[in-house]
Amino acid sequence: MDSGTMMIRKKVQRKCKIRGYTLKVDALDEILSFVNRFQGAEDDALDLLLDHLLDHDSLKSSIIDREPVHRVVALLLEAEAAVDGDEVDNEATGGPSSSSSSSAIRVVDAFFVPKFRYDPIKKIFYEHSGSLAIHGEASAKAALYRDRFLLLFQRLARDHHFSKPAFDTEISHVGSCEISPIQSLVGQTGRRWVMGVISQLEDGHYYLEDLTASVEINLSNAKITTGFFSENTIVVAEGEMLLEGIFQVITCGFPPLEDRDKSLKSLAGHDFFGGGILTKEETLRLAEFEKRAVNDMFVILSDIWLDNEEVMGKLEIVLDGFESVEVVPSLFVFMGNFCSHPCNLSFHSFSSLRSQFGKLGQLIAAHPRLKEHSRFLFIPGPDDAGPSTVLPRCALPKYLTEELQKHIPNAIFSSNPCRIKFYTQEIVFFRQDLLYRMRRSCLMPPSMEETTDPFQHLVATITHQSHLCPLPLIVQPIIWNYDHCLYLYPTPHTIVLGDKSEQKAFKYTGITCFNPGSFSNDYTFVAYRPCTQEVELSAL
Repeated sequence: MDSGTMMIRKKVQRKCKIRGYTLKVDALDEILSFVNRFQGAEDDALDLLLDHLLDHDSLKSSIIDREPVHRVVALLLEAEAAVDGDEVDNEATGGPSSSSSSSAIRVVDAFFVPKFRYDPIKKIFYEHSGSLAIHGEASAKAALYRDRFLLLFQRLARDHHFSKPAFDTEISHVGSCEISPIQSLVGQTGRRWVMGVISQLEDGHYYLEDLTASVEINLSNAKITTGFFSENTIVVAEGEMLLEGIFQVITCGFPPLEDRDKSLKSLAGHDFFGGGILTKEETLRLAEFEKRAVNDMFVILSDIWLDNEEVMGKLEIVLDGFESVEVVPSLFVFMGNFCSHPCNLSFHSFSSLRSQFGKLGQLIAAHPRLKEHSRFLFIPGPDDAGPSTVLPRCALPKYLTEELQKHIPNAIFSSNPCRIKFYTQEIVFFRQDLLYRMRRSCLMPPSMEETTDPFQHLVATITHQSHLCPLPLIVQPIIWNYDHCLYLYPTPHTIVLGDKSEQKAFKYTGITCFNPGSFSNDYTFVAYRPCTQEVELSAL
């Protein structure tokens, strides 16, 4: 094998790895055979083939064999114009061309998000190797809290307000809030700053815990910042020890946010999101494509009750409207619940729900432009069918969705939460009635100094906690070994919180957050343009 072929071979493998795919040997040989037909334009031919291939394969598997490659190669060779460099550029712009926008969308199931742990001694992250059990041992529950704490602690350590002064001088202490271990509070006087998890170790008595010790706290006179303070949330508190051994909290807030770029620099190239590691050249190339993708639109609807005729009629109106626009949406995101009744132990209409999914497939197939050019993503809701209500939730059962897939073969059924990589952007979707639960779990009324909007308090809470659901585990159980699937670190570009509460949109420290509302209750939904992060709140 000559050096030129070896170079192209490595390039093919690298680009597939960036997109999160693995090639079998026969598939790799098929791609090399195609690319070698175009001497001097190998890169363009390779990019064109991969764009068509990943779109054609519908992202159903991360392992690609020869069969889909052979089909795409045959189609490209039949259409000679497809190898023209101008057409490659046209597809990359995100215009009306069919596969460009859809192949830019990479769906990441929560159960395939890589797990990283922080080593406080070496001050580095390392990736967990091996499989993760669904039913973890008792040590996994302790590790859940430890990993959350260390994730925020390493972030806080880079904040200049809380870092230890370099020199022991009066000037260096001005404005410094050095964090003290809770263990060191014993016998200390004066004000101290501590960081810990709020826990209720005894009924009616709340404690602050870190990795060294725990101390009972008094929050009655504490001045708090924006957000919902409940058990399991991690806080930074200023206070002083009382004679009876209680830490009197004077000021209490969440660990400060960190700029996304600063977080990425500290990760040493690790991929926390699960969308694949990009080289600098690939990132610049995708960023250029992203700027041109001005026509790409995501339509997001939550609470699609398939057993309600009125809801289905309204959904048909929405689909009719988007069928007639000049450039159809790149992606439709349908979030549960998909039934007006909870699919719990008393639910006995699964066969009826299966046929209703089939009717939804017929409804979508009746719109040929949407069926051909748009992609459809389905995310289960908190009351949908599944093994349990524990987070993260797996995709909808195949039994329910088989009829729909007969009409829409490229439909994607993913977990809750679910992640999407759109060119360079990271978008997180989470369907949970989180606002109601957070308000019920509050230890104290939220501060109204900065905002009175509960949705803004919710956004502040999950972003500062770097976690989608920082509720007590007795309120919302989480699979211990898969708690990392709910991390928001580094902060994504967009967070979509599907909630039955009022439709809202809020941009917080550069992060776009919105709730599309409940389509079944008030027929609200959102049209989102990822290129500009523009949120269009819509309703019928």
